[in-house]
Amino acid sequence: MKTKILAIGRHPEILQTVVRLINNNPEWEGAGATTDDEAVLLFSTQAFKIVLLCGGIEPDSENRLRATFNALSPGAIIVQHYGGGSGLLSAEIYQALAK
Repeated sequence: MKTKILAIGRHPEILQTVVRLINNNPEWEGAGATTDDEAVLLFSTQAFKIVLLCGGIEPDSENRLRATFNALSPGAIIVQHYGGGSGLLSAEIYQALAK
């Protein structure tokens, strides 16, 4: 069974690249959202194990998203994604899964 990963970011082109990189790994299945509402809808209807918070998310939005995701699924892993290419992205995901 693939690990489901939700990536949230405000920049559609960057988000598309992050989701593509996630889906390049045969063990992972990625989806992306650019708005808080879209992210919450996806999260509430699918069993995501990891949430990646990508660039551009305002602190108030990040706090609301974290609280919502923790309430809906306390076991979900929420990771700040700092960019930097596929190597760093993979390292962040593997590190999150190792916890």
